[in-house]
Amino acid sequence: MKKFVLATTCALGAALLAPLALAQEAAPAAPDCPAQASAKKLAGAALNSFLKKCERDAATASCNTAAAEKKLAGAAKTSFTKKCVKDATEKKPQ
Repeated sequence: MKKFVLATTCALGAALLAPLALAQEAAPAAPDCPAQASAKKLAGAALNSFLKKCERDAATASCNTAAAEKKLAGAAKTSFTKKCVKDATEKKPQ
């Protein structure tokens, strides 16, 4: 019985941590955003707005791909994508 509880706990922990891993994968998709902003010669508020939107769009695309791989649809896909994008785009404390 203890082995079953331990195995179930490990599986549940892995399932809860999987979206965090996907969100971390989504973040590296945006390194070309600064290059695009530089090519457009943006500065100040326009630069900040462009970078924020570009990173969010890249995260959304990555999260949609992850949702499709998981074969999610409807409300499950919407919820997964929303959380994945939020996790990928929020600033991490230093």
